[in-house]
Amino acid sequence: MDLDRIYANGDVIPGGADYPARWAAEAAAFRAQMGARARLDLPYGAGERQRFDLFLPEGTPKGLMVFVHGGWWLAFDKSTWSHLAAGAVARGWAVAMPSYTLAPEARISAITREIAAAVVAAAAEVAGPIVVTGHSAGGHLSARMACADVALTAEVAARITRVVPISPLAELELLMPLAANQKLQIDAEEARRESPTRHLPRAGIALHVTVGADERAAFIFHARHLSEEWSCDWSLVPDTHHFNVLDGLCRADDPLTRLVLGE
Repeated sequence: MDLDRIYANGDVIPGGADYPARWAAEAAAFRAQMGARARLDLPYGAGERQRFDLFLPEGTPKGLMVFVHGGWWLAFDKSTWSHLAAGAVARGWAVAMPSYTLAPEARISAITREIAAAVVAAAAEVAGPIVVTGHSAGGHLSARMACADVALTAEVAARITRVVPISPLAELELLMPLAANQKLQIDAEEARRESPTRHLPRAGIALHVTVGADERAAFIFHARHLSEEWSCDWSLVPDTHHFNVLDGLCRADDPLTRLVLGE
């Protein structure tokens, strides 16, 4: 069996190669539309990529949504995904989108610590409840923010009320045989430490795992496996694959936006 192929998305999604350019254009247009309500490149650490963008609604925010981007921990940054804040912002939420140091410069355990620092920094900018979500590798990182072992300040941990990983990579041992692991450097210890499936979530967090109904079976397996280990609900987003499963976040009344925010 070609294990790399069971995770490959671009080769099986029609027009898959066109998506990154489309995302970048839509993200840039959204930032321009937001004007002064887009606060860009706020630092959460000293590293070059340790920055987040914060998008503010009109009026006092209901709370903060943090979206963590994917790309196999190897690609992309916050600037590609800005448009995905549109739905939550329209519903009155602030949205923070962090970049993070990519592999192989950083291992996944270090990236987890960076996202925790980004959540703490963003929380200092916006009062109220915090919802954390993310996609693919970002789904993994958002799931890690629910885990009791992750070092968040007590005040910020108490404010995280909801975590909704989207198409998460949740059991890292399954990724060890892949070609990408030459850069990711996942070993047995890192798989044990960094797989959300191996950790209990903090008490009091509402949890829901979701994945596109038309995604590769491997991603559906990771989503269902995480939901089973966490004893939480999971759902399939109808008629979506790994690249368009996020589109609903652009719309205020889309079921995905409402699911993530718990509204």
